[in-house]
Amino acid sequence: MSLDDIKSFSKENMAFDPTGHDFLHAQRVAKLAQKIYTEDFKKDETDIGLYVVKAASYLHDTIDEKVTADKKNRLREVRIILSHENIATPAREDILDIIQHMSYSDNIEHHYQLSNEGKCVQDADRLDALGAIGIARAFAYGGHAGQEIYDPKISVKEIKTHDDYRHHKSTTINHFYEKLLKLASSMNTRMGKQEASRRTKYMRDFLSEFQMETGVKDET
Repeated sequence: MSLDDIKSFSKENMAFDPTGHDFLHAQRVAKLAQKIYTEDFKKDETDIGLYVVKAASYLHDTIDEKVTADKKNRLREVRIILSHENIATPAREDILDIIQHMSYSDNIEHHYQLSNEGKCVQDADRLDALGAIGIARAFAYGGHAGQEIYDPKISVKEIKTHDDYRHHKSTTINHFYEKLLKLASSMNTRMGKQEASRRTKYMRDFLSEFQMETGVKDET
């Protein structure tokens, strides 16, 4: 089963995204999700679940509201792409379920239960928000969104709703405390938890250095 059309669709819609949700992000998620799936669930290259993992990884951000202004129409396009793939209906439906229910924002008010394949993609996506690449992506998104790097007058907010997450006034440094440092506790898989711990430590070291250089209070 080829992923060529799915990869092309992903690249066409994400290649020039300036927020850190570009095609390279999708590639990293696919590679890491595949590694988690094969190691944690002992699957090999012949397993249909591995196709689901790869396809969902490449497609997950194509329908994200940060990437498209018309999520409903983009999802319709994804359904068309998948209808042309030579896969059974359950695999196709699992891919659609994963990409519609794996995001952080969709799980703030309600926790969606994903398949094992979905758990691997979700962990890989969240791992890409941590560590060195996570730091880089955070500042890329913050700049694109017009956020200040930091402002001691803007307090860290506890995010309780999707609306809070999307529309509250924040800074890029606050985003670390409001979301990124909390991701490790949300991991599903053994490998996800181990790698999240390592990457989170790297981010905490960065924030300690940032605090020392700027005098910003550590919010942990």
